[in-house]
Amino acid sequence: MEKKRTIASAVCPLDCPDTCGLKVEIEEGKIVSVNGDPNHPVTKGVICHKVRKFPERVNHPDRVLYPLKRVGEKGDFSFRRITWEEAYGEITRRYNDLISRYGPESILPYSFYGNMGLLNSDGMDRRFFHKLGSSHLEQTICNSAASVGFRYTMGRGVGIDPEDTVHSKLILIWGCNVISTNMHQMIYFNEARKRGAKIVVIDVHNNKTAKWGDWFVQLNPGTDTALALGMMHVLINEKLVDEAFVSKYAVGYEELVAHVQEYTPEYVSRITGVSADDIMKLAKMYGEATPSFIRIGNGLQHHENGGMMIRAITCLPALTGQWGVKGGGALKGNSAYAELNYAKLARADLRPSQNPRSVNMNQIGDALLQEELPIRSLFVYNSNPAQVAPDQNKVRKGLMREDLFTVVHDLFLTDTCKYADIVLPATSHFENTDLYKSYWHLYLQLQQPIIEPMGEAKSNFTLFKELAEWMGFTDDAFQVSEQDMINEALDSQNPSLAGITYERLAKEKHIKLNVTEQQMFPEYIPTPSGKIEFYSERMIRDGYNPLPHYEGVKENDHYPLTFVSGPNHQFLNSTMSNIKSLQKLEKEPILSLHPEEAMKRGIQNGNRVRVFNELGEVKLRIFVTEDVLPGVALTQGLWWDDEEGERISVNMLTPQKLADMGGGASFFSAKVECELI
Repeated sequence: MEKKRTIASAVCPLDCPDTCGLKVEIEEGKIVSVNGDPNHPVTKGVICHKVRKFPERVNHPDRVLYPLKRVGEKGDFSFRRITWEEAYGEITRRYNDLISRYGPESILPYSFYGNMGLLNSDGMDRRFFHKLGSSHLEQTICNSAASVGFRYTMGRGVGIDPEDTVHSKLILIWGCNVISTNMHQMIYFNEARKRGAKIVVIDVHNNKTAKWGDWFVQLNPGTDTALALGMMHVLINEKLVDEAFVSKYAVGYEELVAHVQEYTPEYVSRITGVSADDIMKLAKMYGEATPSFIRIGNGLQHHENGGMMIRAITCLPALTGQWGVKGGGALKGNSAYAELNYAKLARADLRPSQNPRSVNMNQIGDALLQEELPIRSLFVYNSNPAQVAPDQNKVRKGLMREDLFTVVHDLFLTDTCKYADIVLPATSHFENTDLYKSYWHLYLQLQQPIIEPMGEAKSNFTLFKELAEWMGFTDDAFQVSEQDMINEALDSQNPSLAGITYERLAKEKHIKLNVTEQQMFPEYIPTPSGKIEFYSERMIRDGYNPLPHYEGVKENDHYPLTFVSGPNHQFLNSTMSNIKSLQKLEKEPILSLHPEEAMKRGIQNGNRVRVFNELGEVKLRIFVTEDVLPGVALTQGLWWDDEEGERISVNMLTPQKLADMGGGASFFSAKVECELI
């Protein structure tokens, strides 16, 4: 008898700009294949190979399907199966005891966006921990430095509609390996190229995108602000500024003109490693082309001076008058267009104290080891801090504390679960109802369950709703359905959401935001002055230089190599890195080193090396290549630890030091040395 197959609509939940529409083939309740939805107006049926491997992830033999309780020592993955009632009872008992003895702020949630669904990342969990009165987690590991830097210049974290980039005539891809991290933007760029566009890639690594572009401009890590200022110098002195636009829409131009005079091409060349001639050429190309577009990447902000990088780069399209030109301007992210009613979604009003203790997630290692008012319980979901957080030696030492009660909600026994007291089984997003927005394109999408929860897995929504009941929380905020919560989130004064309802989303699956020209740059610039701010009074009040200003990354004589640990092509952070087929494609973690640096150390291609600094060490295989500059050591991707203990998180080497703005991470400002094993 032929097995019955059905096709269901879905949304990709990964922390990726594209937020693809999916078509999922299901056979007798089991997902057998995942393809793109050809009817999605942006992703148009094209998906990455990672997402095609979702059946391997959902049906993985290692999925956690039942609640587990630790029975051995922390660190050895010794668990026994328990019931949900036992799990809830244990958590409730421990939480009530901690609250009575030490107060609710002894408990800390730790989460990020392993699932980008609004309900399962920003919904019932927020309500639960607000009502509990726990410490507050500053979710700053990814985009906070860029968000602050962008807002200082433009007032709001939005850019142009990516669908308009087919009209661009010059495209600068700045610090963004688009092929690996934003593939549908590549489709628009290819169309723009067919129409005559030139594509320049600015990066520290000659990666897949750099090789695809028309011209690769390679610069020293952490020097992007200087390059942007050097371009401003040329634009101003070569009279390539759109003075009418600047006069109407910007403030601080005279101060900027005086400020950038010192950033001559020759001076900037000594900082960046880019020749003075190439700085002149790049600036003139940019100043003479229209429409010109800058795709600003995520990696820039992970330098210790990353916020100022974004602040400086966003000044460029204002100088040339590209905002408001179809296909011109810039794009770092578009999340703010889909600003939902987060007050109703998260319900911070449930907090007994509106000024809780706050912990920056980039410094969780220090937080777990502090002796004064220590964190006594950690609740981890949508994240894997024993891989992704910086300064892993401190993180893991903190997680090993016997007096730290740790609960992890996940699909798998991740490296973080090694330190858990309770592990709870999580649903995949295919088993949930949720609302998705993109931080790139302009469509909202609804995911409805297309398979039953596997085993005894529960969504974040269900978990925290039920745990609230066990804790005796009777507020109306915990009596709602997923549909109720989505309607609350959509009940917003944001005009972009006008007319978008749960019922429409359930019928149409994806709906474009109602973004008008009056809500976009340059018609709407919500800075204090109402204009693009080359000079920012607010920055003075916040303790910064009011103008875009270059300050280099600190040097370290003991560790001469700048360690850049960007994403790889096969995984998304630590997500998907336990999928065997993707591991096979990625092969193994490597360290890319310039021939000059390899020769100094007597290292040859394929050698195994110890990479180390004052924080720790890892072992990697060397790839000798001119794709990286002298003075740079580059690795890509987060692999889970292996059983032999040879492979371990590269975040053993990254610092907890915060970036210049927003409390952001400074992963790419690590300094290391390496030697033959």
